[in-house]
Amino acid sequence: METNKKRGISFLFHMLGQGVEWFETIILSLSVLAMASLVIANVVARTFFTSIHFVEELTEMFTILITFTGVSYAVRKARHIRMGAFFDAAPYRLQKVMIFVICVVSGVVMFLMATYAYGYMSQARLTGQVTPSLRLPYWIFLIIVPIGFFSAGIQYIRTIVKNISEREVWLSPEQQGDYELEELQQIADEYGGVAEELSDELKDKQEKDEVGSDENKKP
Repeated sequence: METNKKRGISFLFHMLGQGVEWFETIILSLSVLAMASLVIANVVARTFFTSIHFVEELTEMFTILITFTGVSYAVRKARHIRMGAFFDAAPYRLQKVMIFVICVVSGVVMFLMATYAYGYMSQARLTGQVTPSLRLPYWIFLIIVPIGFFSAGIQYIRTIVKNISEREVWLSPEQQGDYELEELQQIADEYGGVAEELSDELKDKQEKDEVGSDENKKP
């Protein structure tokens, strides 16, 4: 019974993580593509015709989207800035305690920021502030801010659950160790065979050179 309950909770958090990942991927990909397209189109228009007056506003909106969606993405992939020297040198038990404290404090901060951001967005909506060029409600640009902070808080909760259910220390729901080390290990695994072949060829060449040198020394 308890095993089925744990599986159900794990499945629920897995589906939640998949949904958040899908949301982040779509938002980040489309925002970067749209912003790049707008900037290029504006450069062409400014060179040959006239500048597009609303590009600055849309670029600002996409910058906000990328920034605050990236907050959640950074937490999920453990790409956020952290001081890892003391943490990596600490023993296993201390690492477990530290990761719990870090996730709890960071999660609380993210949820508080989401609350404040929602209040700011609501205030902008009540005041009826609009953008200068497109005359769009400014609060629409701010919708992603509370969503991004709230999503980051969810990622910290997922990290806590992951560290409770797993014996290993997890820096994020999807990242167990330093991603730099994992990437270096992947590169080493990928090119390890090539390095061995080059090493064998170098050894064979050295042996041939030694044999040739010995033959030349013989009278």
